[in-house]
Amino acid sequence: MTKIAKVTVRRLHLPLLRPYRLSYRTFEAFEPFLVEIEDSEGRIGFGDGHVSPGSSAETREGGWAFLTAQARDAVGRGTGEAKSAVLEVAHLSKVAATSLVTAIEVLDDHPLLSADGPVVLPQLAPVNASEADAITAEIEAGIEAGFLTFKVKVGKNVEADLARVRVIQDAASGQATLRLDANRGFSREEAIRFARGLDPAGIELFEQPCDAEDWDANAAVAAVSPVPLMLDEPISTLADIERAGTIPGVGFCKLKLKRFVSLDLLHEGLEAVRTNGMEPVLGDGLGSEVHSWLEACVARSTIRNAGEFNGFLKPRDRLFTEPLRFVDGAIHLDTERPRLDRAAVERLTAEHVTYS
Repeated sequence: MTKIAKVTVRRLHLPLLRPYRLSYRTFEAFEPFLVEIEDSEGRIGFGDGHVSPGSSAETREGGWAFLTAQARDAVGRGTGEAKSAVLEVAHLSKVAATSLVTAIEVLDDHPLLSADGPVVLPQLAPVNASEADAITAEIEAGIEAGFLTFKVKVGKNVEADLARVRVIQDAASGQATLRLDANRGFSREEAIRFARGLDPAGIELFEQPCDAEDWDANAAVAAVSPVPLMLDEPISTLADIERAGTIPGVGFCKLKLKRFVSLDLLHEGLEAVRTNGMEPVLGDGLGSEVHSWLEACVARSTIRNAGEFNGFLKPRDRLFTEPLRFVDGAIHLDTERPRLDRAAVERLTAEHVTYS
């Protein structure tokens, strides 16, 4: 068995094409951790994860400290031993752990990264416009570009959100479906009022209306919503999936690689969603090109709806020598493993440390 000879940990700074607004934060840039691993035979693996301040209790400072400590300890170990060691403590900093575990899985040529042939993975598009004319133009342009599913951010003002959703429904009517995402922005009462005010026409789901820890509030919304609820932030273990499956009105669970840490655990979670009577959705809209590729590799054998692993479209820069191919609203994934663009990675590195 070969051993890990070198680990480089980087914090990248990826400026975005335009600000990305969520209910809890507006991003001007993504700052993922990128891990590169080399073994004693010269093989290379890489993985990454983006800590999103405000999305969970995990912090960038804590993630960096966890990651550098685990990277140092991985040197000299076999890949299986190193991966097991990180998984044992992954609950302390899941996003950081994901970047190291997936780098090991890429190094080991994990079976989920391989495919017999190319595959097309449709993605959704965000709706950014707020004025009626601009909304109509944006929806028309998105449909022309091949998108059939659009994500609408809500969760700030019930009446204003409902009015905007109605305009978007009119613009997309008969041509595309909508996903509404509150990013935990509503109180219980606000979310119930919002749900009761919805016309369900063309709406696929309503995502995470209330705080991630307030299962009762989200269940209360699910009970009155005319469209199925999707839980997102609370879903990070198989037990969470099983719990979601017991709530009437919850029809979807969204999983993200950075919450399940490894490719195997993510695949297991996606299968468990269906076993528990719901439909899985996959994707991190805050992921880099590396993370989007990793999620796409798992998606090709598990997902049958629009993916949300579209974060790579938001930064100005790509990280692969041959960028992920995106045509007609979809990722076109081929059978070859991508390679990091060394010049781009160096240019976009804000800080780094190497252990050997």
